Amino acid sequence: MNTFSLTPLFRHSVGFDRLDNMMTRVFDNEKKSPSYPPYNIEKINDDQYRITMAIAGFKLENVKIMVHGDLLTVNGEHSKEVANEAPNKEITYLYKGIANRSFNRKFNLADHVKVVSAKMEDGILQIELTREIPDEAKPRTIEISQD
Repeated sequence: MNTFSLTPLFRHSVGFDRLDNMMTRVFDNEKKSPSYPPYNIEKINDDQYRITMAIAGFKLENVKIMVHGDLLTVNGEHSKEVANEAPNKEITYLYKGIANRSFNRKFNLADHVKVVSAKMEDGILQIELTREIPDEAKPRTIEISQD
């Protein structure tokens, strides 16, 4: 097991204590995290991102996307007919590699990252995200007064 210490970062920074908690959570979840469904995270530019997930076999009404604070959750539930598919006596599978299981995938979002839109086409779900930094969080010059 690898252990990372962020102590040098904390000596010169203020307010990054959440980063330590997030990294611990990510490394712990990486060991337990399922690999289904496959996904990509793309950086379009400095303020735009895209998550692309391959969810073939899911209908639009069976996929839910929720954002709660800084956590994006994508949930796919197969309908009862697909999940409880009765075995067909006429079909003999030599290999059955198409997954028909439900999934629940979670993504941690950085501060000021918002979900803009989502679309599903041909079994591919694309979630568009953008970073919208509010004016009060943007850099500003502080005047120095003389007494």
